[in-house]
Amino acid sequence: MSVDTEIESGYDEVEDFEVVDEHSVSLFEGDEGGLEYAQRQALVALLKQRFISARTHPRDWQVLVDDERVLRSRLNDLFLDLQVDREREVAWKRQASAEGGGRFPTLLHDTAWSREETLVLVHLRDRLRAGLAGGDARVFVDRDDILDYVASYRPAHATDESGDEKRARNAVTSIVKAGLLIATASEERFEISEAVEPLLPLELLQELLEALQQANGTATAPEAEAGEADLFEEDAG
Repeated sequence: MSVDTEIESGYDEVEDFEVVDEHSVSLFEGDEGGLEYAQRQALVALLKQRFISARTHPRDWQVLVDDERVLRSRLNDLFLDLQVDREREVAWKRQASAEGGGRFPTLLHDTAWSREETLVLVHLRDRLRAGLAGGDARVFVDRDDILDYVASYRPAHATDESGDEKRARNAVTSIVKAGLLIATASEERFEISEAVEPLLPLELLQELLEALQQANGTATAPEAEAGEADLFEEDAG
């Protein structure tokens, strides 16, 4: 199920060089760019990452807050739309949709979540919403809890238990790499990123669950919670 887009996996932090004039837009010989250094860094982060947030990219998030219009403009030049959730302090990009049903050229490629990754995402979203509703400022989850959840939806006809567990563990690793699980001091415990909610709105969740039901055959997939439509209406699209 294709649920996300990105230009290149991973994001390498680079060492800042000394800028004589921090407001200069001429950073190298022949530079015709119109953005300052910090703005360019934030733009690169938005392009390379699935999302940026105040938690994961505090410097870039602050630049986005201060200069949202100019960064949105640069993304629009590439047929990309900037999505910003100020309440959760998360920003991400989407391919712009052409009026009339046409398609724009794109730099992005679709990334399909596997069955196990889909289950992990659904579980994380449920755990995050429950934790926040209970008053937790930060929500954590153990690796075994995630693996048990994925295993609970193993189709009845599946017999390769060790293979299924390996795929579930790989799914956790993939979600960590995507930034939706944040490592803690313990290798077996993670913090759930606040980006899970805006990146997995109700409409997309329903699509994932339908795809999961088809993959499982007669197995029952987890149900979406009732009464979520209003909360995620602004993010659906």
